[in-house]
Amino acid sequence: MPEQERMNMHTKIEILKGDITKVTVDAIVNAANTSLLGGGGVDGAIHRAGGPAILADCRKIIARQGGCKTGEAVITTAGNLSAKFVIHTVGPVWNGGEKNEAQKLTACYTNALQLAVDNACKTIAFPCISTGVYGYPFHEAAKIAVDAVMEFIAHSDQMDKVVFVCFDEENFLIYQHAMATKRESTWD
Repeated sequence: MPEQERMNMHTKIEILKGDITKVTVDAIVNAANTSLLGGGGVDGAIHRAGGPAILADCRKIIARQGGCKTGEAVITTAGNLSAKFVIHTVGPVWNGGEKNEAQKLTACYTNALQLAVDNACKTIAFPCISTGVYGYPFHEAAKIAVDAVMEFIAHSDQMDKVVFVCFDEENFLIYQHAMATKRESTWD
């Protein structure tokens, strides 16, 4: 069966430039660190905007399993955010592509989406995972993000909307290009 016949036409994909903490979705994805205790960038912004309830839930997860490994995902309350949940996933640190970074980054998106579906979320927003202090090259990270999401929704009709939220203009344009390229290759 051709790819376009298998593609799920139900799920809408959006690319936005802005602050992920202001997006109205069921689940916001946090580019967390393995400790789950908050940090800089998106992680710090989500913890600050969501308030202490997110950290309290993270501490329960830490007590239960000791944090979150790279590529895995865990879910907490969203606290003061408009979302129902925050899904924390730990992206890989870029090491030149020699340490399975692509597979680990793909797992971040896939595991976050599956956790969203498992918790009856219909809408989800992703930041640019691993592209900040973890140093993942923007173009490669965007391609992996788009590919992982498109692959997931091709086989699931559980999500109504997936939003990629880019903090800056550069990543916004990179994600638009990655999405256009993926759509062209999918429909050819």
